[in-house]
Amino acid sequence: MSVITNIEDLRVLAQRRVPRMFYDYADSGSWTESTYRANETDFAKIKLRQRVAVNMEGRSTATTMIGQPVAMPVAIAPTGLTGMQHADGEILAARAAEAFGIPFTLSTMSICSIEDVAAHTKAPFWFQLYVMKDRDFIERLIDRAKAAKCSALMLTLDLQILGQRHKDLKNGLSAPPKPTLANLLNLMTKPRWGLGMLGTSRRGFGNIVGHVKGVENMGSLSEWTAKQFDPSLSWADVEWIKKRWDGKLILKGIMDAEDARLAADSGADALIVSNHGGRQLDGAPSSIQALPAIADAVGSKIEVWMDGGIRSGQDVLKARALGARGTLIGRAFLYGLGAMGEAGVAKALEIIHRELDLTMAFCGHTKIDTVDRGILLPGTAP
Repeated sequence: MSVITNIEDLRVLAQRRVPRMFYDYADSGSWTESTYRANETDFAKIKLRQRVAVNMEGRSTATTMIGQPVAMPVAIAPTGLTGMQHADGEILAARAAEAFGIPFTLSTMSICSIEDVAAHTKAPFWFQLYVMKDRDFIERLIDRAKAAKCSALMLTLDLQILGQRHKDLKNGLSAPPKPTLANLLNLMTKPRWGLGMLGTSRRGFGNIVGHVKGVENMGSLSEWTAKQFDPSLSWADVEWIKKRWDGKLILKGIMDAEDARLAADSGADALIVSNHGGRQLDGAPSSIQALPAIADAVGSKIEVWMDGGIRSGQDVLKARALGARGTLIGRAFLYGLGAMGEAGVAKALEIIHRELDLTMAFCGHTKIDTVDRGILLPGTAP
């Protein structure tokens, strides 16, 4: 593909280059995938007001997220198995985010470890935490994030149990891939990916293998994780984690105004309106549809961000107009990573930034912090 102009171009290229089980892992939702699709398509229903004869000089998309300066109101979301989209994927994405001036969030279920990413970056990154039944492991994981000088902890609240994703079951998802005939045949068609993986030692879950007693390989890891996600997670656990971390805390997975008020009362610094990319409760509303009511419910008590379905800078602008101080991108950067590694992530960020900058100007604004609901055509937004 000689000219890449949008995120869809990166998606097409990633689909060619990434093994099917890992591409499908990133590009799928639970059950019928209705919520996964709505996350993206509901943005298209929101229309913008074009303004003219406005001085468009001196534009800036710079702002802050939990007090941290950012080049645009976008952070890279935590995504599991990122290092299976491309060798050393978490390191490459973190470096691209650092160079662009936006935050990178490392998942608990990453391939590269906290220590790996810290060793290859200079800017502090964020760490995303899943709550496991093994509380000793969680405490040590938090302490490792502190030691790596992570500047914020992102606690995911909507994965107490795992939603069913049909494609993962059919593909026999595992990291590294299981050597079945179907997988081997598919891997033979992805030489670029295979050569990259041969050149790295990072092929398992770096934050877990070797850090949990009895988990020394992928076989024992599968057995451990199947039993570890904690269905009893409560707001009391949030308080315990907040005290243990004693730093900036972000709560991810809020889709209801009542839960948003509880999040604000918890003392967290930000909440993320997110349905886990449509990968948990199929039939839930899209994130952009849920955003306005949540923003209204908490006002200025806590920063409200949004995650899910963002594929363009226009989507970022629409989320900002509907009350999100910041946004997160998952699949958009994964497509870039799978397509072209670090350069692909940089390209994805460049595309989103350019679209955001131009659309903001066409709507009569030169500063992202002045954008409000007034840029939207009445009757088209939730």
